Amino acid sequence: MRNLLLLFAISFVCFNCKSPEARIPESAHSGSFLKESAARNKKLNEEEQQRIKAIIKTNPDIDYIASKSGFWYYYTVKSDNQSVFAGFGDVVNFKYNISDLNGTEIYSSTQRTYIMDKQELFTGLREGLKLMNPGDQITFIFPSQKAYGYYGDDKKIGTNVPLICDVTLNTITQEND
Repeated sequence: MRNLLLLFAISFVCFNCKSPEARIPESAHSGSFLKESAARNKKLNEEEQQRIKAIIKTNPDIDYIASKSGFWYYYTVKSDNQSVFAGFGDVVNFKYNISDLNGTEIYSSTQRTYIMDKQELFTGLREGLKLMNPGDQITFIFPSQKAYGYYGDDKKIGTNVPLICDVTLNTITQEND
């Protein structure tokens, strides 16, 4: 009887202990949504680029500069002091207004104090302020992905709206280490 129990225990352990098997997922995703989304975004970006290039072409007297970040700008007023730029943690005081590519004003003459890279500000304007010196006045043209993108600002700026921003940088107070 003892041998029978031992044989039963050994056979139970051998036949019931097997490695776990991978389960087949209930639904498989082909990745088509991501591919379609990428295609839509590329098309949107191309359309915005064409609209911006058309604006630039209609103003041949203005010397537009293409930034490395993917937006365009030109100086309305360039200050003599070209040595002070805002960096991380610096406090900048600036005045700006925002319009769409048709020139329709969205926000007018807003004064703002901003701590560089520590507070919320849309990507293009944050990158644009880093190019400015106190006293500079620059007009930026931002494609929607550098502005408020897909979400808008939940107030006056809708989804995927490219923007024109006229910015005057008043002061930069550099952070003390």
